[in-house]
Amino acid sequence: MSTGSAPRSTPKGRRRREALISAAADLLLAGGYDAVRHRSVAARARLPLASTTYYFDSLDDLVTHAAELNGVREIAMIRDRMTAFAPAALDAADTVDLVVDLLVGPDDGDEVRRELMVARYERVLAAARHPQLQELHCRLRGELEDMLSDVLSAAGRPTDRDHVRPLLALVDGVVMGALGENGADLRSRVREVLLDVVDRHAPLSREVRRTVAQ
Repeated sequence: MSTGSAPRSTPKGRRRREALISAAADLLLAGGYDAVRHRSVAARARLPLASTTYYFDSLDDLVTHAAELNGVREIAMIRDRMTAFAPAALDAADTVDLVVDLLVGPDDGDEVRRELMVARYERVLAAARHPQLQELHCRLRGELEDMLSDVLSAAGRPTDRDHVRPLLALVDGVVMGALGENGADLRSRVREVLLDVVDRHAPLSREVRRTVAQ
C-alpha cells in the first residue's frame, strides 16, 4: 500500500490527514512557508511527528495541500461577496470599488481575509522556486480570472480573460509593491491605478452606453 498523498481508506486516516493539512494551512497564514515544518505541523494538529511522513510523500507535498486549502478558502470568500452584488451597470468608480473589494478585500478589518490575500501573493513567489506549486497557482489564478470576468460582466462590462489579465496584473503589481511598506493603504493604491484603466480594459457594453445616453 502506498503511503503517499492518496487519502487513507479509514475515516480516522482521512481525519488525521485533513487535520495535518489544516494545521499546515494555519501555519502558512501565521508565518509563511518557513513556518511549515514536520514538527510544527504535527504539534499544531496534536498528532505524532511520524504522521506527517506517513500521510504525505514529503514536506513539499504537505505544503502544496496546505496552500491549496488556503487558496480554496479565499476563493470561497470572494464567491460569497459576489453573491451579494446585484447585477447592474456601474460607472468606472463603482466598478473599481467592486473589484477592490473582491481582490484586496473590503475595508472591514477582517484579518483572516487579509491574511488569505497575503497568502495568495506568497504562493505566487513560492511557485517561482517550487515547481510543485505551479499547477496549483495556475488553477487558482484561472478561477480568479473567471470570477473577475463574471463580476465585470454583471456590472455591464462584458469581458474575457484576455482583458481581465491586465487588470489583475496591475492589481498584483500594486499590492506586492505595497505589502512591504508599513501602513500602506492597499485599497487606495489599487483604486488609484484601476481608475485610469478600467474603461479601457473593461468598457461598458454598447447597449449599456446607449441606455445611459438616453
